[in-house]
Amino acid sequence: MGSLTEMSRPLDVQNLRKVYGQTVAVDRISFHVNPNEIVGLLGPNGAGKTTTINMVLGVLEATEGTISINGIDVARNRSRALEHTNFAAVYAPLPGNLTVVQNLRVFGLLYDVPNVSQRIDQMIETFDLERFRDTKCGVLSSGEQTRTSLAKALLNEPALLLLDEPTASLDPSAARYIRETIVEYVAKASVGVLWTSHNMYEVTDVCHRVLFLSKGKILLEGDPKKLPEAHGKSSLEELFVTVAREPLALEAPAA
Repeated sequence: MGSLTEMSRPLDVQNLRKVYGQTVAVDRISFHVNPNEIVGLLGPNGAGKTTTINMVLGVLEATEGTISINGIDVARNRSRALEHTNFAAVYAPLPGNLTVVQNLRVFGLLYDVPNVSQRIDQMIETFDLERFRDTKCGVLSSGEQTRTSLAKALLNEPALLLLDEPTASLDPSAARYIRETIVEYVAKASVGVLWTSHNMYEVTDVCHRVLFLSKGKILLEGDPKKLPEAHGKSSLEELFVTVAREPLALEAPAA
């Protein structure tokens, strides 16, 4: 099988740069996400992760570079590109005064989802939400709210799913359920995932590939199960700490 082109990738980022005044938040990074792939975007606070995600979502305009979602340039055709993506984060809960099914219907109509009632039923089944169908989201537990947010995020069958700390604040059982459900979905659906997390156990468990950001640049990239050993570390967490504290020690020598 030939290599994937930009046209067939859920996400393709080339030479992306974001400058605020004298501050370079993201410094000419290039990366991609393939179908059926979960890519971890890692790094300490201030490394440029949120800025990168906001540019992918079209919330921020890039200073330089290009972002393509399913082959559609975000800068040139933001609305059409964003039809192929969706987003979930614990800090962006759904309206608490609407029930689970009401929230899913509202977002289903916003995304112009075909056969919306059938798709809502599918997502309610996927995330085991049947008994909460008519419960207001504001009274759900953190885990139940996260499952509802993920049901919303997959309603439009996105090519690209952005997950920003999706299991933060969840208990271990709820977090495991979320991870397993997403991994299972990604394996079956033609979707690519960009996943940020500070939980290195989680990243090792779910991500096929990781990108370590440091001061706006991609410092390391590779398989999260093999990358630590390649850099003389015993775990991904130890590698993360080194990236945060001593990034210069990990920079690859010039060719």
